[in-house]
Amino acid sequence: MPSSPKFFHARQPPSGRRSTVLIICFCLVFGLSGFVFGLVALHSSQYNCLTTHSRSVRVVWERIGSTTRTSQNGLVFSDGDANSGRHKVMGFVGIQTGFGSVGRRESLRKTWMPSDAQGLQRLEEATGLAFRFIIGKSKDKAQMLELGKEVAKYDDFLLLDIEEEYSKLPYKTLAFFKAAYALFDSDFYVKADDDIYLRPDRLSTLLAKERSHSQTYLGCMKKGPVFTDPKLKWFEPLAYLLGSEYFLHAYGPIYALSADVVASLVALRNNSFRMFSNEDVTIGAWMLAMNVNHENNQALCSPECTSSSIAVWDIPKCSGLCNPEKKLLELHQKDSCTKSPTMESDDD
Repeated sequence: MPSSPKFFHARQPPSGRRSTVLIICFCLVFGLSGFVFGLVALHSSQYNCLTTHSRSVRVVWERIGSTTRTSQNGLVFSDGDANSGRHKVMGFVGIQTGFGSVGRRESLRKTWMPSDAQGLQRLEEATGLAFRFIIGKSKDKAQMLELGKEVAKYDDFLLLDIEEEYSKLPYKTLAFFKAAYALFDSDFYVKADDDIYLRPDRLSTLLAKERSHSQTYLGCMKKGPVFTDPKLKWFEPLAYLLGSEYFLHAYGPIYALSADVVASLVALRNNSFRMFSNEDVTIGAWMLAMNVNHENNQALCSPECTSSSIAVWDIPKCSGLCNPEKKLLELHQKDSCTKSPTMESDDD
């Protein structure tokens, strides 16, 4: 009897069945690979979001009705690491700068302060110190636009919502300490000007010393006459020579406050204490009222690079380096500034 055509056509050729199996296997492998790739990409994206963040941050005073995240210190944060909690460091160094100091910042980034995020991170890991430029705001839109470009390029700023004016330096300084305390969990908070040559390794060694007093005001200390009127500032050196003195306080180009001291400043209302025209005098008066320990270290006001100098500037001729854009680069070429071993400086 002949074979049934129906039965014959119902069977698939062996070669066709193998092809179908191969296609199905390929599709399964391709689909599984795509699923795994998607998981890896998602994990990588989340990891990058957690590990990379903007170093620059804008800090403003709390405003009624603001929906931005607010700290316990009455500050509002946006743009950057404010949302990740207080960053732990041994010391936070705020380099006070202004809109007319673009050249100074360029020179600093070519000398002791790294110009890239990786360099800043390496410096922080090596010394325990974090560095940011501290600047307020301007009514000049062109200035704010240029600042925005610099922030985007270097990402090394802490921006304060306060007018950048010389007459408001005490207010800016108080705003700086409040913002720094809110952002960084630090043993010391250092105020430094943008026209000094600094040795971060030696500053780290100084701040790391064990101290019996938890409230420490560290700087190159001086006594001198108080002139609240800026027009009389020219008379200060002469008055000093004539013997006029007042309370001990640190020179303005660089000084440090311990965490306990800054915590007390943070608790102050902006109009709680007297504001002098000079920022260093203002801080000195507050330190006297708070009965802190004054730690004098002349290595913070050295006129030249030595085996123990920490901060170099042209004392007493200039409050900082004279012609800092040029002088910073010149000092950085000297082995005594860059290559001499780190040594603990003795307190005077």
